Amino acid sequence: MGPLVARMSRVGQRLRLADRAHPWVLDTAVVILVFLMFCLPDLFDAHGGDGDGPRRFRLAFTQLPVVGMLALQAGLVLPLLWRRRKPAAAFGAVTVVFVVQWSLGAALRADIALFIALYSLALHGRLRQLPWACGVMAGVMSLVAVRVSVAVSVWDTLFFLLSTATAALALGLVVRIRRAQLAGLRDRATRLEIERDQRSRLAAAAERARVAREMHDIVGHNLSVIITLADAGAYASAAAPERGREALLIIGDTGRQALGELRRVLGVLRKASDGSPDRPELSPQPGLTDIEALCEGVRAAGLAVVYRTAGEVDALDSGVQLTVYRIVQEALTNTLKHAGVDTRVNLSIVLKDTELTVTVQDGGPADATSARPGPANEEGQGLVGMRERTALYGGTLSAGPLGGGWSVQATLNLVSPGGAQ
Repeated sequence: MGPLVARMSRVGQRLRLADRAHPWVLDTAVVILVFLMFCLPDLFDAHGGDGDGPRRFRLAFTQLPVVGMLALQAGLVLPLLWRRRKPAAAFGAVTVVFVVQWSLGAALRADIALFIALYSLALHGRLRQLPWACGVMAGVMSLVAVRVSVAVSVWDTLFFLLSTATAALALGLVVRIRRAQLAGLRDRATRLEIERDQRSRLAAAAERARVAREMHDIVGHNLSVIITLADAGAYASAAAPERGREALLIIGDTGRQALGELRRVLGVLRKASDGSPDRPELSPQPGLTDIEALCEGVRAAGLAVVYRTAGEVDALDSGVQLTVYRIVQEALTNTLKHAGVDTRVNLSIVLKDTELTVTVQDGGPADATSARPGPANEEGQGLVGMRERTALYGGTLSAGPLGGGWSVQATLNLVSPGGAQ
């Protein structure tokens, strides 16, 4: 049953497409079909056919010559060619010919064209035209009932004719409503498809931004540490070979850590892109417990970091902890790049009620003549990423000079929609 329905649906779709491309074909086919089914029998009877029932019925009416019959049939049937493009005009033309025919006292099978025209008006015409069309039909049917009263009861004739007209009108309205519903469903499906594509593009853009932040945090921080250690190792290799060797070991550890994190991110992207059901081997996302190791890494590069916490920060959920870790990582990276080594950094994470405050303050470059870039130069990928992470939890971020150094302060609202505990 399923394949048959699908095949019929495809055939119907092809027919609709063909009708849109060549609308006159269907209208001409309807006219030809009406002529063959309802006009030819009258023409055969006019030549002396033996149709007992219809012939005895028409004995009470005017017998038209063939030319007159063809003229009336043409007047009834040909307007159906415009039944879809101009349904009101077609209905009016058929009605006029119908009234002329019955005024002459003639009965024709081609009168079925009037009901077809009424159906087409209900389907294709304007709805405000239907009341006057119904009034015209009632008057015309009354005329027919009076003319056939010599052979059939007036009330029986009215009941049959008005029932037929009502059926044609109802069928046209039902098909019209059904088409409107289908058009609405198609339009809704189109809108949903567009919205789905837009959501997919927005999700892809958001994911690209998130991956860009992760890559910036991973690569930027670790490369800053590696460059600083390499410079320090090169400087100390001549005077203190042991310090140079220690710097090289730390560079190796930092590089391996960065490589591991890059493999983790790229592994997730690779699995997502090829659709593989296998999950990559994932390591836990960094949290507050990893900040001490982060501080040790930048201490090895030359920063004097003082780290303290207040409140039950270890009870924060993993999303908040990752956000705090990335903010601290980016702030320390900026300090390492712009303030240089031999700089004191005060790092504090304070949880008070539902507000979490992260503060990173440095004392500025050891060389007072070294100017740190101002906010206009500082608003790069790093600060943008910190602002976006803070905004996820309904918080604010402030960054700017403080004394001779620089201060970054992020405040997270843990009861906002993004950071509800």
